[in-house]
Amino acid sequence: MRAVVWCNGQLPSQLVVDSVIDDGVSVFGVDGGADKAGEFGISIEEVLGDLDSVDMSHWKRGVLRELPDQSSSDLSKSIEYLWASGYSEIDVIGIEGGNLGHALGAWASLVETAPEISVRMHFEDSVAHRVNNHSGEFRIFCESGEEFSVFALERSRITITGAKWELNDEEVGFCTLGQSNMGLGKEVAVKSNGTTVIISRRATLPHRP
Repeated sequence: MRAVVWCNGQLPSQLVVDSVIDDGVSVFGVDGGADKAGEFGISIEEVLGDLDSVDMSHWKRGVLRELPDQSSSDLSKSIEYLWASGYSEIDVIGIEGGNLGHALGAWASLVETAPEISVRMHFEDSVAHRVNNHSGEFRIFCESGEEFSVFALERSRITITGAKWELNDEEVGFCTLGQSNMGLGKEVAVKSNGTTVIISRRATLPHRP
């Protein structure tokens, strides 16, 4: 099952919302993100988090799901909660803007949450796809000269094929080696045994075998 998680950052554009939310998909608000989803007229399944920034007067008690553990962020707790609830695919929106700590924390959530779940983070101009040893080979079509980036969020062995600059099972840490690679008008394949993100332009669609 797929779920959309709406965080408490700046409001995404209608383009981003329309690209992620469709009929039948469940939308969950991360704390104050629920209020922002409500501004778009989006129905929320549950409001998740420690509930310190949501306007609780706007929501029925049965919709509020407090996740009180303070050892991880509301986003991390929400991803783990949804994984335990049977969701295997999560799209995250509303993560742009805010303070630097929250911004970096969103990326850290990709490292500390269940690696079995497919997670995509949506930005105005791009999408970040999480890849690890559970996701298998990730493939995405890139036009000739189209930029994409690959970042290891932890030390990983990474293989990239079908791109201008390729890697063959190379050990990579968190560095800029994979920044601003280029497509060749065909599928790019990325494989990693650790938490890695592929950042592609918004119009680019992933393909999984």
